Amino acid sequence: MNVSEVMTRHVTTVRTGTSVADAVRLMLDRKISGLPVVDANGALVGIVTEGDFLRRGELGTERHRARWIEFLLGPGRLAGEYVDTHGHTVEEVMTREVFAVSSATPLRDAVQMMERQGVKRLPVVDADVLTGILSRADVMKAFVEAAEAGAEPLPEDADMRGRIVAEIARQPWSGCAAVRVAVDHGVVELHGVVTDERARAALIVLAENTRGVKRVRDELTTVEPITGTVVHSPSDAP
Repeated sequence: MNVSEVMTRHVTTVRTGTSVADAVRLMLDRKISGLPVVDANGALVGIVTEGDFLRRGELGTERHRARWIEFLLGPGRLAGEYVDTHGHTVEEVMTREVFAVSSATPLRDAVQMMERQGVKRLPVVDADVLTGILSRADVMKAFVEAAEAGAEPLPEDADMRGRIVAEIARQPWSGCAAVRVAVDHGVVELHGVVTDERARAALIVLAENTRGVKRVRDELTTVEPITGTVVHSPSDAP
């Protein structure tokens, strides 16, 4: 799946000369938390978000530091912060270093970028022109659509078992589990031994995510390899 299949195409933007007050009003009116900033040719030049407006002179929320910290920061850093908290136009307060993707970027890569850079949205730029935006909400919508997609008949028990076994074999953590899988009318039973309680939870989730599975019965036993501590399945509990 690529970004083009998920992104929002009709993007609300502002120009560099837009006042900070107008940008905030626009975000409130549209119920959005960020605005790409574009020039007259539609090229992306920055972005403003809610975070840019948390510390403002009008609110008295600027940072106040001890004198010795201000000395260490230096006048340049302090002057830059003054512009951020008192700037009148979007150009003065916007973030200029913007992480962006193209519409052809795989969604997996875009999500990795969002996680790595700690951002909630990624502008989509093609041929130097803003063509869309990918937000966390867009990714969540794609998840719901993927979960609801597919009306083909449910797989048979044998097929479900085969998928579960194959998926277990693909996991890098499966080496800490010796598992037998049984499926009866969509109900999965997991038998065997794991050496880590987290593997038990992962196996259950893996089975639950297999299409057609109605319920998972945990019949696994955990044996801690160092201490020899044994944790039986819930059905074996007194």
